[in-house]
Amino acid sequence: MTTDLPGWARAALAVAGGLCLWLALPDIDLYPLSVLGVALLGVAVWGARARGGFVLGLLAGWACFVPALSWSGIFVGRLPWFALATVEALYVAVMGAVLAAVQRPLIRAGRPLVASAAIPVGWVLQELVRGTVPFGGFPWARIAFSQADSPLVRWAALGGAPLITFAVAVVAVPLVLLVVTRSLPRTATVVAVATVAGAYLVPVPTEGEGTARIGMVQGDVPRAGLDFNAERRQVLDNHVVGTEQLAARTDDLDVVVWPENSSDIDPLRNVDAADQVQRALDAAGTPVLVGAILDEPAPAVSNASLYYQPGGGAPQRYVKQHPVPFAEYVPYRDFFRNFSDKVDLVRVGFARGEGPVAFTVDGADGSYSLVPTICFEVAYDGLMREAVRHADEQGDPSVLVVQTNNATFGYTAESEQQYAISRVRAVEHGRSVAHVSTVGVSGFVHPDGSSTPTTDLFTAAQPSAEVVTRSGLTVSDRLGPWVEIGCALALLGLAVTARRARPRQVVSDDEPRPLEPKGAPE
Repeated sequence: MTTDLPGWARAALAVAGGLCLWLALPDIDLYPLSVLGVALLGVAVWGARARGGFVLGLLAGWACFVPALSWSGIFVGRLPWFALATVEALYVAVMGAVLAAVQRPLIRAGRPLVASAAIPVGWVLQELVRGTVPFGGFPWARIAFSQADSPLVRWAALGGAPLITFAVAVVAVPLVLLVVTRSLPRTATVVAVATVAGAYLVPVPTEGEGTARIGMVQGDVPRAGLDFNAERRQVLDNHVVGTEQLAARTDDLDVVVWPENSSDIDPLRNVDAADQVQRALDAAGTPVLVGAILDEPAPAVSNASLYYQPGGGAPQRYVKQHPVPFAEYVPYRDFFRNFSDKVDLVRVGFARGEGPVAFTVDGADGSYSLVPTICFEVAYDGLMREAVRHADEQGDPSVLVVQTNNATFGYTAESEQQYAISRVRAVEHGRSVAHVSTVGVSGFVHPDGSSTPTTDLFTAAQPSAEVVTRSGLTVSDRLGPWVEIGCALALLGLAVTARRARPRQVVSDDEPRPLEPKGAPE
């Protein structure tokens, strides 16, 4: 059994594994490489000590996250980019240490198949922790989010994004065992083949109870960068004009959706902004969902979705529940200012919304709900699940809406990465998704994860489509985080098994016994 690889070979395998995980992500989209990436890191860590596993995981994490998160440093510089990549890589490092600690005694006891079970378990739990702590975590660039075009994405309907990650790692296990044992265990191979084949048997809906006719306005901004909204009135005007163009071209829409930050002038307090929104409402003749920044609750502000209806009256609202640390608020500002003065670009903190909301649309094909989420919220499993559950309790079929603003990330892969997450969510929750950005990428996703043609970056566009509306909950929605709970229990069981597998030191009667200290109890 191969456990004596030299350090340089292990390091090379770890780096190669991390690069494969990056190449699997959009916008490169070589999703089969995710299996190879997990396998390469699995071979690198195989038989290593915990300290070595930590270093190898860190190398793999850097190799993945430095290029995958390069968009985070486009306008704020290299230090925040590398800091974020390093923090994300540390989770992979800890996973490497845990894998090594659990696997090593099992390998030495001649139980490689049991040891290999730690690989999919470790990946699921690593992504769980990475997407939870600190400050709510940052669940970006997960293995699951590279699989929007893979048949394995269908497992999302049963266990969400965690089950996709688990499936990818399960398929990688036979490759690891083939290298380290010079054989291909039948059990691991059968399980891997069943994982791929079984994905095609998971029911993924394409039809619904009705249809929704939705238009979206990608208004574009005067310039990319941190000051994308320096001309806030121009951005608002772009979306008003886009709505007028959409209405002139299409007269049978149920609702028009604007992206996040489409009105950074508070339309509830600024008369001029309110007039512009009314101008869009008059042109559309339908409800308009506006992404707005509200000057409340003072001294904070709110990132909100405002649902305006043509009949007038105050709009209904949804407030973003998960503000992004260091982008929408800065924890421990004085401390982090020591590393970058860019923290002071966030002058006012964003308030946290109280819970999910579903807006009722009286469509031509019957009423349905719009379920809004804002920007990075789409990456959080629990938040999306609670939003769908809340909408289902209302009784109407629904459509998920993702309002985002990608102007601060320039011409990078961030927009494609986020759109891929929406595609995974469509399968996970059995819902159509209307994904709209100020600058792109925007498009409509069907409940099976397939997509309409998407818009180009930094180009004004007004896509529209008829998508199905659906009610009910998927198995994933009903069971919640069952995959993570199962993996936590499995890791506990593996740790106990590994402890029992450790060879015990036996002292023979012919060998001198250690002296006991005087006064020791009998």
